[in-house]
Amino acid sequence: MRVTVGIDDDGVAHVEMCRGAGNAIDLATATGLLAAARECAAARVRAVLLTGRGPAFCVGGDLKEFGALPAERLAGHLTDVTDALHAALRILAGLDAPLVAAVQGAVAGAGLGLAMAADLGFAAADAHFTAAYTAIGYSPDAGVTWLLPRLVGPKRALDLLLTNRRVSAAEALEMGLVSRVVEPERLREEAVQAARGLAHGATGAYGVTRRLVADAGAAGLDEQLDAEARRLAATAVSGEGREGMAAFLGRRPPDFTRAPAR
Repeated sequence: MRVTVGIDDDGVAHVEMCRGAGNAIDLATATGLLAAARECAAARVRAVLLTGRGPAFCVGGDLKEFGALPAERLAGHLTDVTDALHAALRILAGLDAPLVAAVQGAVAGAGLGLAMAADLGFAAADAHFTAAYTAIGYSPDAGVTWLLPRLVGPKRALDLLLTNRRVSAAEALEMGLVSRVVEPERLREEAVQAARGLAHGATGAYGVTRRLVADAGAAGLDEQLDAEARRLAATAVSGEGREGMAAFLGRRPPDFTRAPAR
């Protein structure tokens, strides 16, 4: 099994790439990520934690698998891999549940895309990030060309994509590739703690906020202001909004886990 998923009592889905070999993404891993994303959607989880077992989070595509294929089969195979991987990313992006990633060691190629897709990205201090695609004559996938310019700006994005230089965890934090850098021995603990904290929050409001931020890059100010106004009104009268207001007025902690998101 290339990818495992388990849902804990807090409603956190623990999705782990566990194939060894740097968790390189072959077709089985891509389809495993898609199956895990579908399970998260079906179970209506409250947060998702994405990790990679072993010394590396994900080194990108499985070049050994790709290189072993005859030329006439390679394009079709890569399409199958990216179709599954991209479908997984679309599902995760469409959830109300926030996505948390904990990354360590090598984060390259599609692994970079998976890391950047997280709403909260935790990096071990020894993590390092490389685009890697053009070094072998490939172009990027996994949302890298959409996410990277939005996080670091187009000039920095092209620097990373064309030169394939290695970025340390500290520089990744400064650039905005990750949210926090922690000591390696505390990586999993802090990421789990953050995911469980989010799982007790207002999942419906999180989903609206995720979509507002994602849509903002393509919207003008007027359009974005209108969208914010509509969605604020909708969240205010939702079960979560009513619970949040009642808790504030009653000077008690809100219990969003019992309030309907809509």
